[in-house]
Amino acid sequence: MNESDFHHAVDAVLARIERAAEATEGVEADLEGGVLTLTCPDGSRIVVNRQTPNREIWVAARSGGFHFATREEAWRDTRSGEELFARLAALTREQAGEALDFA
Repeated sequence: MNESDFHHAVDAVLARIERAAEATEGVEADLEGGVLTLTCPDGSRIVVNRQTPNREIWVAARSGGFHFATREEAWRDTRSGEELFARLAALTREQAGEALDFA
């Protein structure tokens, strides 16, 4: 994946996450400069951003940091293989009490 394709793909991912957060009561989304911050009702945050040199999406949450790369036509955790949207739904369920719905 070249850099331009990577940026287009990440922009689409960030927009999808932002839409899901806006449809979820209690989760506030702020997309600025390619960094998406999800703020939960208790004030905790989940940060999603691009890591261009590695061609990865990084997620920072209360429970830790996660790196996602494209594999098998999906963004997958580089350690566990878990899919990005499934992981984000679990993270928001843990921190906000409600999972993001990516359907």
